[in-house]
Amino acid sequence: MEELKNIFKGLDEFLAYKIWNGDKVDITAATFLTVIISLIVVNYALKLFHKLVTAKLPEEDKNKFISVFGFLRYLFYILVVLVVLHTSGVNLTVLLTASAALFVGLGFALQYLFQDIISGILIIMDQSLRVGDIVEVNQKVGQVFEIRLRTTRALTRDDKVIIIPNHQFLTDSIYNYTQNHKSTRENVKVGVAYGSDVNLVTKILENIASEQKGVLNNPKPFVLFDDFGDSALLFSINFFISDSYGDPKIKSAMRYKIDAKFREHGISIPFPQRDVHLFQPRPFQKVQIDNNTATNGN
Repeated sequence: MEELKNIFKGLDEFLAYKIWNGDKVDITAATFLTVIISLIVVNYALKLFHKLVTAKLPEEDKNKFISVFGFLRYLFYILVVLVVLHTSGVNLTVLLTASAALFVGLGFALQYLFQDIISGILIIMDQSLRVGDIVEVNQKVGQVFEIRLRTTRALTRDDKVIIIPNHQFLTDSIYNYTQNHKSTRENVKVGVAYGSDVNLVTKILENIASEQKGVLNNPKPFVLFDDFGDSALLFSINFFISDSYGDPKIKSAMRYKIDAKFREHGISIPFPQRDVHLFQPRPFQKVQIDNNTATNGN
């Protein structure tokens, strides 16, 4: 029993041993051991959290979290050290006061960076955006080929890379053509002259759409008589395609065929026309100019 008391007494003396003895800061062996144990616990907790978060993610997306968890590890290490020192009676007021201005400046400077990174994490975790999706950003259509933690990169139809900050996917309205499925509905609009055979126009447009390469047969293409325009009868041929990224080529090919078929059947595509009416209180009067006056320039 006496030996057990001696052991506990020696342990207490060891834990109370002051590693650092300053005017305002005293660090004992107990504080140092608490910091070490806390860091080990945080390290294992972050590893477990990393496995839970990336369990159902593709391998390429798992690698994107390495830098994030590396940053979180160091952040939690600093927080653990500060909390342990504070609970051990170490006065951190001077340190925090001196660092307050620095933290505020860093916060303002890095707010957009952290916003993009958090948005990137959410995008990767909920798989709301995938590589291969076709999106429209600022009236530019592009196909996503890389999703990073801070930015997403897409290739436009003119082979230019558009770099999109990830926070735009959460704060702005962005069209995702392939979010639900790969097929999309497109249309080509055309106007024909008044007096044209509308049934013949409908039949020609349906045949062109059904024979066009790249247009899906199911759902079936259909024609809409949109409106009576100022100078033309307005039609649109609606069809479904599986390649929204290449739809300008399909639409261009269909317009060539529409123009050729309309010429073949005598259907004209009118240009805008206007009737001008002049109103005046009295008829025009003919003014005769004297030759001598015209010669002298008077």
